[in-house]
This record gives sequence, C-alpha cells and structure tokens, in this order.
Amino acid sequence: MSPGPGPGARERDGGRRLRVLEVCGSAAGGVRSHVLACARLLAADRHDVVLLAPAEVLAGADAGGAHTGVLRIGPRPSPGDAAVIARLRRLGRRADVVHAHGLRAGALAALALGGRRPGRARLVVTEHNLPVGGRLTVAVGERLAAVIAQRADHVLVVSPDLARRALELGAARVELAVVPTPPRSTDGLAPRASSIESAWRGGRARVLTVARLAPQKGLDLLLEAAALLADRPEGRDPLVWAVAGEGPERGALEERIGARGLPVRLLGRREDVPALLEAADVVVQTSLWEGQPIVVQEALRAGAAVVATDVGGTAQTARGGAVLVEPRAQALAGAVAALLDDPGALAGARRRSAAAGARLPDEEDLRDQLRRVVVAPRPGPGR
Repeated sequence: MSPGPGPGARERDGGRRLRVLEVCGSAAGGVRSHVLACARLLAADRHDVVLLAPAEVLAGADAGGAHTGVLRIGPRPSPGDAAVIARLRRLGRRADVVHAHGLRAGALAALALGGRRPGRARLVVTEHNLPVGGRLTVAVGERLAAVIAQRADHVLVVSPDLARRALELGAARVELAVVPTPPRSTDGLAPRASSIESAWRGGRARVLTVARLAPQKGLDLLLEAAALLADRPEGRDPLVWAVAGEGPERGALEERIGARGLPVRLLGRREDVPALLEAADVVVQTSLWEGQPIVVQEALRAGAAVVATDVGGTAQTARGGAVLVEPRAQALAGAVAALLDDPGALAGARRRSAAAGARLPDEEDLRDQLRRVVVAPRPGPGR
C-alpha cells in the first residue's frame, strides 16, 4: 500500500489542464459529499471536469465549476449497464482521467476503458464500501473488486481491509483515500434547547447513535446492548439511548423497542446532529462495517466520548480518540457503562477525542491527494 502524502504534497500540479471524468452510481451521505468535493476541487484547480451520476445524486448538488450529466448506474446489475459501458467508452476516449466511485461505477468504467495500456485514459477508482449481506451479495462484490484491481491504474480505498483485498487481487497501486468530514447544513437555524433536551427525555445518562437504519449499522447489537444497560444496578442514572437517522429498518426496530420496553428513542432524521453530539454523554457506533465513518469524525471534532465497533477503517479514522470494542453487545454495553459510571474516565475519553479530532484530514488534504493521484502523469513502462 502506498504511503500517504509527504511534506511536499501540497505543491500545485505543474500547470497541466486535464479533462477529468468523475463517475459514480447510487450515493448518499458521506459518499455523495466526497464525490461532489472531488469534482469541485478538481474544477477549482482549473481542470475540465464532468461529473456523471444518477439524477438523485445531482439534485441540489454543489459541484462548483464542474459540468454535470445524468448517468443511471443503479445499486444492482441491470440491462441498462450495457448502455452505461458504451457511453463511458465513448466519453473515455476524450478524457485524460476517469475517476470512478464505488464498486459498480468502478467496474463499469474498467470494462468501458479496457485493460491498462498506453494511450488509454488513466482510471482511478475509489472504493467506498465493503458489500455486507448474503453470499450472493458478497460474491458479486468480490467479482467487481477483481475487475477494478486488474484494470485500474490506481485504487483508493477507505479502509485497510479493502486495501489488502485490492492488493491480493492484483491492483497496481493502492492507497487509503482521504475522506474529510463534510460540513452539515443547519439552514442557518440555531437548534432549540428544548428539542435537544427532548431527545433524552426521562434519562440522565445520554447515549447517542447517528446512523441510517439499515442492517450494516448493527442495529441488533444496539438493541441488545441497550437491554444490558437497562439492567444496570440501582442507583445509576437512568439511561436513554437516542438514535438519529432514518431507514428501512425503522418499523422493525419500533416493534422490538416497544415489545421489550427498551430505553431507546428513535429520533428520525435530524438537522441538529452537531448539537446532539455535543450534548451526549457517550456517542456509540454499532456498525458491522465502516470505511471512514463520518459520524465518528464529527463526534471527535465535537470532543464527545466515543465507543465504536472495531471494524473496517474505524480504528484508523478514530486515531486513538475512541474506545474500540468487538462487535458484540456485551462489549459495547460494558464500554459504555464504564464511561457513564466513572466521571474521570468520561473526562479522559473526551480529552482524547478532542485531540484526535484536531488531527483529522480536511479538504486541503483531499486536494493534495487528487493532485498526486488523479492528476498525476502516467507512470513509465517500468511500473
């Protein structure tokens, strides 16, 4: 795996104006923000940038000076993929660099451009996720990753486990992607104190999770850990575990929370996440896999005490600022209880979090990586 940026990485590229094609499929949250930031930063460096993505990704998007166009790449293989490949092949002939985001977009771009050869547009692929689910989902993800590894000039990945996989599959160059925390929009409105307080109404110990309500986020673990915490000895502060986010699992979660009387409150989608992070006693990530979790970065910047499952790229993202545990309910509950029941431990966790937050990457670090990797000249024949 290639090392990160060196001391001189912020030197401007040597004045070449390139034609860059940014491509992505279905993307939301941090992935969408990252794609838009790449297009915006490259355009700000006066390259000719075209961003191709599904309409929902482009809706209301700020791509800076980049041009945009709709390209329908869905989350699963479809008959429309042939037309996508044909379009990317045609546009790729006029591009100097194609930068694709995600396994689906990366593999389609790789098929469109063909193998690594002189005269072909350079292909850079950023892999944002590890497919989690059934055997077929995992197998398809492995096949897409293999196509990318065999044809891309450079593979950027969001976690060390993805880097190991890319190298094992034969990727020519691999390094960790720089994924800075995107700014959250608050629409210029200050959060109401009453709204923050109501998130934990009835609880003096405040636990918070910010996540999409989807299987990858380990919501079963969350409920089991909450049940264990609810059985803490008498005399401990009553606990409420607030969960900010929406998703397909909401209905099932509501049923289980109600049936078991768990101290978990589903807040739905919130626009005041920064204020919630600052008000929480402990912020918890229960995910089964993460790349560079944006919420962990936000919690570190807020100086919140963080407990997180040690999966994917979470440890690298946390930079020593979080308590990392195995993805087991007992481990999660034990780590949260240890902080809530010991003011000194809680204060120490907050200090470590704030120190780690000060070391997180920013958009200038992303600009450096784009200049080195996306805008870099093609390596010579000795590669």
